[in-house]
Amino acid sequence: MNLVLLVARDELRLMRRNRVAVVAFCLLVLLALVAAFVSWSHQRGIAEQRARFQAHATEAFDAQPNRHPHRVVHYGHFIFRPLGPLAAFDPGVDAFTGSSMFLEGHRQNSANFGDVRQSSLLVRFGQLTPAFVLQVIAPLLLIFLGYGVVARERQQGTLRQLLVQGVSARQLIGGKLLALGAVAILIGLPGMIGFLLIAGQPGALAGPMALIAGGYAAYLALWSVLVILASALVPRSRDALLALIALWAVVVILLPRVAPDVAAQAYPLATKLETDIAIQRDLRRLGDSHNPDDPFFAAFKQKVLRQYGVTRVEDLPVNYKGLLGMEGEKLTSGLFDEYASRSFATQAAQSGLMDSFGIASPTLALRRLSMAAAGTDLNGHRRFLEQAEAYRYDLVQRLNKLQADAVTYADDTAQDAGADQRKRVSAQNWQAMPMFAFKPASAGDLTRAAMPGLWMLLVWLLIAVLALIPTARRLERGRK
Repeated sequence: MNLVLLVARDELRLMRRNRVAVVAFCLLVLLALVAAFVSWSHQRGIAEQRARFQAHATEAFDAQPNRHPHRVVHYGHFIFRPLGPLAAFDPGVDAFTGSSMFLEGHRQNSANFGDVRQSSLLVRFGQLTPAFVLQVIAPLLLIFLGYGVVARERQQGTLRQLLVQGVSARQLIGGKLLALGAVAILIGLPGMIGFLLIAGQPGALAGPMALIAGGYAAYLALWSVLVILASALVPRSRDALLALIALWAVVVILLPRVAPDVAAQAYPLATKLETDIAIQRDLRRLGDSHNPDDPFFAAFKQKVLRQYGVTRVEDLPVNYKGLLGMEGEKLTSGLFDEYASRSFATQAAQSGLMDSFGIASPTLALRRLSMAAAGTDLNGHRRFLEQAEAYRYDLVQRLNKLQADAVTYADDTAQDAGADQRKRVSAQNWQAMPMFAFKPASAGDLTRAAMPGLWMLLVWLLIAVLALIPTARRLERGRK
């Protein structure tokens, strides 16, 4: 039998005899299965809850009586962000960004009701999901199972005997790595089974699913190599264990917690209060549609009169107040989009800086890959915000146009007893308004967004594997 396979078989037999290792392995497998079930159940409950709330919000919007269109503009409408099928595997930023938005005229609101604001602060550490188990806990088990695979041979004096009997250092390291790699496959198998069950829902995309599976496989392979490398470099098992735990604490726990703070300090994001004050200041500069002497809207009025060839707004074939509302919404929405673009640019800069920490932490590289492929990263949230704003603007402009076409200017400005009834339009008009339909990213978009994280992981893995070559030579020299 091949010497590499003999070494691997012997190492697996030793691991199997270690009751602590067997118990720890079984507990991790159980934890991965529980995490998959809990995460799937939690996300399914959230999806059903959001669908139910969306149905209630749509029903309430459609149930409005006959009324003036501009009152419907201020009545507003709620929309909820649907979850993708892979959100149960890796929820990403969903717990932090909010799940619903209130859409109304003249305002661009932010998303609300994130899980972090309504749950325990433990949510900030990490939710119990298959992604969390594989990213954080699985490497720790590999460390405890493999920290002594080579150092133990050196301490017990069997390393020199193996080398003298014809087992090369490369074969020894290869066999140890093969054994630990087999354990890594078994560790990752429950998580991947849960991933496949979760991804079997309608709407799951094969390309991103394969990318996620490949990324986690590379991540566990990397930790297997790092454990073998540390065990071969350090003379005593205890020292190897301490070094590996320190490495795990830094790259898995510390850096992913420090990176967001560093990014926030490097690219500070304006608070909501600061943004609201700045927007109100700029709105006053744009003009006041309610002031007949405002220069901008006075010029707009003359433009409309020339367009229709009349001298008074009363003679227009459409309601001037509806046209005024459309122009005002166009201006304010343009200003809102400008501030939103600035905020997105700052957040993108923060994300870019955080992604660069993947050079020092493979866990951050994996998180980038995992969230991007699952569609639960910041780009996924931005996609929802942009589509929500496009829907809000279209809805408000439809209502403004309804005011311009279906309500006469004379009725709109009348003050007599029956004026309120005359300026109302049929409720069938807003019942016919299109519903919000979120369009998720395509498989190609998700794959392209996740590829940088995969390449970073593969570079990590390549460097670690190459580092085994001089380590094997060092062991060979130790025989002489």
